[in-house]
Amino acid sequence: MSYQIKVLLLSFCVGLIVSLIVIPILRKLKVGQIEREDGPQSHLKKQGTPTMGGLAIIVTIILMGVVSYIQYKAKEPTVVRNLIPLILVSVGFGLVGLVDDFKKLVLKNTEGLKPAYKMLGLLIISVSFVIYLYKTIGTQTLIPIIKTYVTMPVLLYVPFAIFVMLGTTNAVNLTDGIDGLATSVTTIIIACLTVIGIMIDVKEVVLLGSIVCGANLAFLIFNMYPAKVFMGDTGSLLLGGVIVAMALYLKMPLILIVIALIPVLETLSVMMQVAYFKKTGKRIFKMAPLHHHFELSGWNENKIVSIFSIITLVLCFVGLNII
Repeated sequence: MSYQIKVLLLSFCVGLIVSLIVIPILRKLKVGQIEREDGPQSHLKKQGTPTMGGLAIIVTIILMGVVSYIQYKAKEPTVVRNLIPLILVSVGFGLVGLVDDFKKLVLKNTEGLKPAYKMLGLLIISVSFVIYLYKTIGTQTLIPIIKTYVTMPVLLYVPFAIFVMLGTTNAVNLTDGIDGLATSVTTIIIACLTVIGIMIDVKEVVLLGSIVCGANLAFLIFNMYPAKVFMGDTGSLLLGGVIVAMALYLKMPLILIVIALIPVLETLSVMMQVAYFKKTGKRIFKMAPLHHHFELSGWNENKIVSIFSIITLVLCFVGLNII
């Protein structure tokens, strides 16, 4: 059995155990979901469901990172050394979300982490990782379809990469709105990036992808409809960080336009809704982000998750053929 499968299966088992420990703790602390009164009425029954469950994914990634380091430090020292920054940036984004969730749900501060502080935290992590990338792997970036690498000027690459990091984490955050959606879509995207890592033999990316896919699948058992736990900003920012860290490390951030089209559309739907409403006082969608529009159009949550996941899966196959 290849090491990727072994890592994934072990991560799944660890994630399952961690989730079984973390969820009752969240329930005991009454860290419950707060639903918007102007949102879909079907969501009101979710009020009080334990959230901040992304903490289980963070703990699983850290534990598996330690296991991987111990397992591979002798025979693959460079791989595990390069894995550490990928885990750090991913967990760093998750910790920003954790602080936000903690303030809102545990300290009962409805404002949570102030947007300026939240953006500052995400920006510091993004800048640090982009500088690391520039110093270690350079500024080469693949142009999909024509399958050509271009070396971007530093003054262009740095703001571009930072924009991609902030945009991706925000997009995944917006995708997290119904049971199992963000978990399912991001698992498929991360699996695709892992396959790319296997194709071009970037083992640190393969390790991270295998770990996160296993952790996500374990979490999905509790997050699928009807969800027993939600990931909160802790999980959505973490998974956005994983995706963008893998894509940038593979020198393929532009592939996210294809394989992460669902999060991209979720973001665009919000931007279009806000801009159109400010200009005309009317709405384009029944509600934004996009998944809520379909929900209010009569689609049930399982249908939305299934269709968005199938679309993502198809787009990932397309992505694999244009790199």
